[in-house]
Amino acid sequence: MEELSNGQIAERLLDVGRLLEQQGANPFRVAAYRRAAEVVRGFDRPAAEMVRTGGPEALAELPGIGQSLARSIERLALTGRLGLLDRLLGSSQPERVLATVPTIGPILAERLHGELQVESLEELEEAAWDGRLAKLPGIGAKRLRAVRESLAGRFRRPAAPATVTAPAAITAPTAITAQQDVAAPEPAAAPSIAELLDVDAEYREKARRGGLPRVAPRRFNPTRAAWLPILHTERSGRHYTALFSNTVRAHELGATSDWVVIYRDDGDGHGQWTVVTARYGSLRGRRIVRGREAECAEHYRQRAG
Repeated sequence: MEELSNGQIAERLLDVGRLLEQQGANPFRVAAYRRAAEVVRGFDRPAAEMVRTGGPEALAELPGIGQSLARSIERLALTGRLGLLDRLLGSSQPERVLATVPTIGPILAERLHGELQVESLEELEEAAWDGRLAKLPGIGAKRLRAVRESLAGRFRRPAAPATVTAPAAITAPTAITAQQDVAAPEPAAAPSIAELLDVDAEYREKARRGGLPRVAPRRFNPTRAAWLPILHTERSGRHYTALFSNTVRAHELGATSDWVVIYRDDGDGHGQWTVVTARYGSLRGRRIVRGREAECAEHYRQRAG
């Protein structure tokens, strides 16, 4: 994969700023992407080289570049892609991206996206280290290691030695070297159920009223109609983007106006969650965060009490 030049990275950062502005995002966030584009243009050496030698931390220390923007520049520099930009353009095709990893074909890529909600190589790397990928039927130890090593090569990170078994707390292999097994730092705390459900409620209400900008997804949209509402919102400085799910599974189940995918991408953390209406059990009819059902049950129990 050809690395992007500093000028190309800057143009993509400007595209993010332009689209965020058009879609009603926080003006300070818009300005941050534009400022970062100018900083990247002024680098005295390629951003990819800076990342390889100093990691994203080397970028985050520069004026105008925080942790979130450093990660974005790293992804653009080393992969040529940025999930946020794909979502803003409505052009995300995660199965095609995932299938570029050795040992992952189109069928497995579709399962990764549909069952684990993995949409990018970065999210695949997290799933490969936090235990989710290993639980997927058909993923043995050999394939799991191949995926880890392939992604480590793409991101220029050291792969784990064969004798190391990653604990559940590890979300990326950056803390493991071939010489020693070092515990990875704890990931940023996941947003509370109450906060995710609040973002979900805001999105669905504004989408129902028709008060949100719309993007034209390239998947399942032969007429290129701009039908997918998109929300940019914040909670105590945390940036969220929310959209209805446009996955194969959502279309199969007729859930494209029910399943809401929420993304977080800011200096203190990032992640992805899917909120759906429960169909079975004690939570039937309630909005729940997939994979965090027990926390949702406790959330509703406390509200009722």
